[in-house]
Amino acid sequence: MDEKNHHFLNEETVEDVATKFKALADPTRVKILYLLTQEECSVGHIAEVLQMTQSAVSHQLSYLKQLRLVKSRRVGQSFIYRYDDEHVIEILKQMIRHSLHD
Repeated sequence: MDEKNHHFLNEETVEDVATKFKALADPTRVKILYLLTQEECSVGHIAEVLQMTQSAVSHQLSYLKQLRLVKSRRVGQSFIYRYDDEHVIEILKQMIRHSLHD
Protein backbone atom coordinates (compact mmCIF):
# COMPACT_ATOMS: atom_id res chain seq x y z
CA MET A 1 0.00 0.00 0.00
CA ASP A 2 1.33 3.44 -0.93
CA GLU A 3 2.09 5.71 1.95
CA LYS A 4 0.82 9.20 1.15
CA ASN A 5 1.16 12.51 2.82
CA HIS A 6 -2.26 14.02 3.29
CA HIS A 7 -3.07 17.67 3.66
CA PHE A 8 -5.69 18.27 6.34
CA LEU A 9 -7.77 21.36 6.89
CA ASN A 10 -7.67 23.03 10.24
CA GLU A 11 -10.87 22.99 12.31
CA GLU A 12 -11.49 26.72 11.85
CA THR A 13 -11.53 26.32 8.06
CA VAL A 14 -13.76 23.25 8.23
CA GLU A 15 -16.24 25.08 10.48
CA ASP A 16 -16.25 28.16 8.25
CA VAL A 17 -16.95 26.10 5.11
CA ALA A 18 -19.70 24.11 6.84
CA THR A 19 -21.31 27.31 8.15
CA LYS A 20 -21.34 28.89 4.68
CA PHE A 21 -22.94 25.76 3.19
CA LYS A 22 -25.47 25.79 6.03
CA ALA A 23 -26.36 29.37 5.09
CA LEU A 24 -26.93 28.27 1.49
CA ALA A 25 -29.03 25.31 2.62
CA ASP A 26 -31.95 27.55 3.55
CA PRO A 27 -34.42 28.30 0.69
CA THR A 28 -35.20 31.80 1.99
CA ARG A 29 -31.54 32.74 2.16
CA VAL A 30 -30.99 31.37 -1.36
CA LYS A 31 -33.82 33.60 -2.61
CA ILE A 32 -32.44 36.65 -0.81
CA LEU A 33 -28.88 36.12 -2.01
CA TYR A 34 -30.04 35.48 -5.56
CA LEU A 35 -32.10 38.67 -5.53
CA LEU A 36 -29.06 40.57 -4.26
CA THR A 37 -27.05 39.30 -7.25
CA GLN A 38 -29.45 41.28 -9.42
CA GLU A 39 -29.73 44.53 -7.44
CA GLU A 40 -29.05 46.19 -4.13
CA CYS A 41 -32.23 46.16 -2.05
CA SER A 42 -33.85 47.55 1.07
CA VAL A 43 -35.53 45.21 3.54
CA GLY A 44 -38.91 46.45 2.34
CA HIS A 45 -38.11 45.75 -1.30
CA ILE A 46 -36.84 42.24 -0.52
CA ALA A 47 -39.97 41.57 1.56
CA GLU A 48 -42.21 42.79 -1.27
CA VAL A 49 -40.44 40.84 -4.03
CA LEU A 50 -40.22 37.61 -2.04
CA GLN A 51 -43.66 38.06 -0.42
CA MET A 52 -42.28 37.85 3.09
CA THR A 53 -42.64 39.95 6.20
CA GLN A 54 -40.01 42.61 6.82
CA SER A 55 -39.31 40.95 10.16
CA ALA A 56 -38.51 37.61 8.49
CA VAL A 57 -36.29 39.32 5.91
CA SER A 58 -34.48 41.30 8.61
CA HIS A 59 -33.84 38.12 10.57
CA GLN A 60 -32.29 36.39 7.55
CA LEU A 61 -30.25 39.45 6.58
CA SER A 62 -28.89 39.66 10.12
CA TYR A 63 -27.74 36.04 9.89
CA LEU A 64 -26.19 36.60 6.45
CA LYS A 65 -24.50 39.79 7.64
CA GLN A 66 -23.04 37.96 10.64
CA LEU A 67 -21.44 35.49 8.19
CA ARG A 68 -20.20 38.40 6.04
CA LEU A 69 -22.26 37.20 3.08
CA VAL A 70 -24.13 40.51 2.84
CA LYS A 71 -23.36 44.06 3.85
CA SER A 72 -25.42 47.20 4.17
CA ARG A 73 -25.14 50.93 3.79
CA ARG A 74 -27.41 53.60 5.15
CA VAL A 75 -29.40 55.73 2.71
CA GLY A 76 -31.57 58.20 4.61
CA GLN A 77 -33.68 56.17 7.02
CA SER A 78 -33.15 52.88 5.18
CA PHE A 79 -30.41 50.32 4.89
CA ILE A 80 -29.57 49.03 1.44
CA TYR A 81 -28.19 45.49 1.25
CA ARG A 82 -25.88 43.84 -1.23
CA TYR A 83 -23.95 40.60 -1.29
CA ASP A 84 -20.47 40.71 0.20
CA ASP A 85 -18.78 37.46 -0.83
CA GLU A 86 -18.16 36.96 -4.53
CA HIS A 87 -16.89 33.40 -3.95
CA VAL A 88 -20.06 32.23 -2.21
CA ILE A 89 -22.21 33.96 -4.84
CA GLU A 90 -20.30 32.13 -7.58
CA ILE A 91 -20.97 28.81 -5.80
CA LEU A 92 -24.65 29.76 -5.53
CA LYS A 93 -24.81 30.60 -9.24
CA GLN A 94 -23.05 27.35 -10.16
CA MET A 95 -25.54 25.35 -8.10
CA ILE A 96 -28.44 27.19 -9.75
CA ARG A 97 -27.00 26.45 -13.21
CA HIS A 98 -26.49 22.84 -12.19
CA SER A 99 -30.10 22.57 -10.96
CA LEU A 100 -31.43 24.04 -14.22
CA HIS A 101 -29.28 21.76 -16.39
CA ASP A 102 -31.05 18.78 -17.94
